[in-house]
Amino acid sequence: MLSCRRLIAAFLACALIAQPLRADDLPELGDVASNELPLNTEKKIGLQVMHDIRWREPAYLDDADIEAYLNQLGGRLTAVSNDPGFGFYFFAINDPSINAFAMPGGYIGVHTGLIAVAQTESELAGVLSHEISHVTQRHIARQIFQSKQIGMASMVAMAMALLAVRSNGQIAGAAITTTQAGALSAQLAFSRDFEREADRQGFDILRKAGFDVRGMSAFFGRLQKAVRLYENNATAYLRTHPLSGERLSDMQNREQAVPYRQVADSVDFQLVRAKVRAMQGMPSEAIKDLASLLRERKFTSEGAIRYGLAYAYFRNRDWRAAEREMSVVHRLKLSAPMLEHLQADIQIAEGDLPGGLAVYRDAMVRFPLNLALLYGYGRALIDAHRFDEALRFVETQLGNYPEDVRLHKMRAESYAGLGKKAMQHRALAEVFALQEQTSDAIEQLELAQKAGDANFFEMSSIDGRLRELKQQHIEELKEKRSW
Repeated sequence: MLSCRRLIAAFLACALIAQPLRADDLPELGDVASNELPLNTEKKIGLQVMHDIRWREPAYLDDADIEAYLNQLGGRLTAVSNDPGFGFYFFAINDPSINAFAMPGGYIGVHTGLIAVAQTESELAGVLSHEISHVTQRHIARQIFQSKQIGMASMVAMAMALLAVRSNGQIAGAAITTTQAGALSAQLAFSRDFEREADRQGFDILRKAGFDVRGMSAFFGRLQKAVRLYENNATAYLRTHPLSGERLSDMQNREQAVPYRQVADSVDFQLVRAKVRAMQGMPSEAIKDLASLLRERKFTSEGAIRYGLAYAYFRNRDWRAAEREMSVVHRLKLSAPMLEHLQADIQIAEGDLPGGLAVYRDAMVRFPLNLALLYGYGRALIDAHRFDEALRFVETQLGNYPEDVRLHKMRAESYAGLGKKAMQHRALAEVFALQEQTSDAIEQLELAQKAGDANFFEMSSIDGRLRELKQQHIEELKEKRSW
C-alpha cells in the first residue's frame, strides 16, 4: 500500500498546478472564513485526510495511551480557546523530527520527536496552543478556499498539499520542484501575520489553561538556537512556521505582564515521554538507553523512567524483567491509567489472563474516562477468543461512545470470531460511514445482505441502514456538484 506521504506529494503536485494560491483571495486577518468555506465542509475535508493518514500512513502511531494523553491535554487547552465547541482531535505520528501540524476541521498531528524534546509540559502545551489557534482563527480554511468554483476534490488536494508542507517539508519541496512551482512554496507555509496571530491567541490559551506561559518562548527559543548551531538544518516545524526575532521578542514581552509561577508537569506527561523513548529503535537499544538514565540518575521522575524501561522489556518479550520494574513503580506510589494498562498486558502475556482482566476492570472503575483502558480490555478478550464476552463489552461501550471507530472495528472483529459474516460487514459499514467513506460503507452492507447468515431482525437493520446510506450518498453527490 502506498505511503500517505507519497500520496500527499502527488496531491501537492496536482494542487499546485491546478490552483495557484493568491494572497488577495484570502479574507482580511481576523475575519471569519465561514462564509467562504462552511465549517461542515472544512470538517469533511479534514475527515477525508485523516482517513488517509489512519489507513495509509505507516508513521501514524496507533497507540491509545499516547493518543488519550494528547486529547486530554488538547481538551484542556481547547476548553479555554475562543471556540471551545469547534471539536478537535489530536493524534501522534511516529517520527523523530520536531514537528506538529494542524489540518482542516481541527485535526492536529504531533510528532513523537516533539514530545521527546519538550522539556516541560508547558512547552508541549505551548506548541499545541499555537496549532489550535491556527484552526480557530480559520487560517487553514483561508488557505484552502480560493473561489466558489473550486470542487471538493480540489479542496481535499489542497489540504493534502498543506499537510505535506507542514508534516514533511522535504517531500513537499521535491513535489514543488517537480511541478516547477517553487515560488508557491512560501505561500503554503503560514504567513507572518498568521503566525503572529497564532502566537497571541496561543499565549492566551496557555495562560487561561494554567500552564507556564514562558513555555512557549522557551521552546521556540531553543529551536532557534539549534538552527543557528546547525546551519541548513532547520527543523520541519520552523520551515513551515517561520520564527523571526520579532516574534520571539513579542512572546517574551507578553510574558513580562504575567507573574511567574512554577507549574508542575503531570504524571501522564512524564510517562508519555518515557514511553516514546522506549518505543524508539530496537527493544535492546531502548533498554540500554533507559537503564543508563537510571544508573546515572538523569531523570526528573524515577517512576516514569522505570515505566519506560518496563515497556522496553515488554517489547523485548522479557515479561519477568518488565514485571520487576513495574513492582518498583508501584512502590513509588505513582498512579495513572498508563501504568495499569501495561501491568494488565504484562500479566496477560505471562499467562495470567484472569489476573490481567481483573487489573483492567479495577482500572476502568478508577479511570472511567480513559479510552485506552477500554480498548485494552476489549483487545484482550478478542485475543483470548472470548468473542461473546468481547461483543457484549464493546456494544455496551458503544452506548457511551457511538462514534468511536476503534470500538466499531472491535465489534467487527468480535462478529468475525463468532462466524457471523453478515453482522461483521454491518459493523465494518459503520467504520467506513464514520469516516465519510459512504460508498465503502454501502459496499459492506451489500456484502452483509449476500452473506446469508442474518436473522430477520438483523436483516431488517442491514436493509434499513443501507437505505439511509444510499440516500446520504445521493445528498453528498449533490453537495459536491454545488461546489
